[in-house]
Amino acid sequence: MLKALKKIFAKGDAAPQAEPAEQPRAEQPAREKPRRERKPKPQASLWKPEDFVVEPQEGKTRFHDFKLSNELMHAIHDLGFPYCTPIQAQVLGYTLRGQDAIGRAQTGTGKTAAFLISIISQLQQTPPPKERYMGEPRALIIAPTRELVVQIAKDAQALTKYSGLNVMSFVGGMEFDKQLKALEARHCDILVATPGRLLDFQQRGEVHLDMVEVMVLDEADRMLDMGFIPQVRQIIRQTPPKSERQTLLFSATFTDDVMNLAKQWTTNPAIVEIEPENVASETVEQHVYAVAGSDKYKLLYNLVTQNQWERVMVFANRKDEVRRIEEKLVRDGINAAQLSGDVPQHKRIRTLENFREGRITVLVATDVAGRGIHIDGISHVINFTLPEDPDDYVHRIGRTGRAGAEGVSISFAGEDDSYQLPAIEELLGRKIKCEMPPDELLKPVPRKGH
Repeated sequence: MLKALKKIFAKGDAAPQAEPAEQPRAEQPAREKPRRERKPKPQASLWKPEDFVVEPQEGKTRFHDFKLSNELMHAIHDLGFPYCTPIQAQVLGYTLRGQDAIGRAQTGTGKTAAFLISIISQLQQTPPPKERYMGEPRALIIAPTRELVVQIAKDAQALTKYSGLNVMSFVGGMEFDKQLKALEARHCDILVATPGRLLDFQQRGEVHLDMVEVMVLDEADRMLDMGFIPQVRQIIRQTPPKSERQTLLFSATFTDDVMNLAKQWTTNPAIVEIEPENVASETVEQHVYAVAGSDKYKLLYNLVTQNQWERVMVFANRKDEVRRIEEKLVRDGINAAQLSGDVPQHKRIRTLENFREGRITVLVATDVAGRGIHIDGISHVINFTLPEDPDDYVHRIGRTGRAGAEGVSISFAGEDDSYQLPAIEELLGRKIKCEMPPDELLKPVPRKGH
């Protein structure tokens, strides 16, 4: 596959070309006078590079093996990262030299730190212009969901702790004026944003992207699935041509559509493909119940109510299935909500916040809507229907058992989807024992008023 991908980016395509995705650039509205404020660097106390000793180890790449600043190494030391993950080692080998890159990587491979370290190094090596306007980020990271933007910004804050760089994030579902005040208060070095909210700021003339040196598109396949690409195109037209910026694109899959976008927006990119070291988290206990399709809802209801679970994710393959499951749970007195492509963005954000804060017990989602959700404390993931793509099984159960915590996944294998199980077991490299649910879990669902 790698050879085929590299053919797409043959040297004949390396020269910058003007294409609709980038040309013409929109006119920039007038902006306010520049202010020369900058965040002071935190005191690095008595820390010195000699405090961060990591012995060379065969088959592993140290952060010491790259030319990173002391400020950045200090932050990496604080975070406790002695060795690079495989994607960090490979991506940084290209991007620290200024090359564009596209990476295929799942959640949990360390890709966020890979592109953040590259961005911070670039911004440290190239000083900003003396006359600089507010609202002109030097690095732009676009991600499809509020959840992901918040996580990336949090990681960026940790890695810029000693560098004096300012990180800002723009997401829908939060006060526009509050985000605007932050933008007006100090220069923006790294901006992390969802496409819709960034366009809001651009159209009001509050953000100007003509100084972007590094642009990152994270979870490109998911942005495609969620219909964000027209908005992303609008944003990219405002940035410098691809020959004058570094572009990094990450995706969990390399579909034809993703590769076509990468070709439009990058110049001669390095192609990096990484599989997670462990296909499925060892902290997730996995079960499969053999159950008739007609009994699946009874099993779900009884599992949730008899065990008094407080934060559960339920996955189904189709949007209509998700809707029906959620409607039945609500009818039967369970605090449930749905997450699918049919749910408006503002409602998805509110639903996730309610789920995070415990006001929703069961979140029912499709694979597209469920990817990228990083919420602590999800105790159980239930596959109401087994996914058609084995990789989606890994994505699903990865919503629980995060950060070393224990989690449980339960899959319902019925007459219509049990044939998916062998492909999942092949991907996992092991068998999952198929059980019959105990009788008490198949009791009829009590109807209100009965």
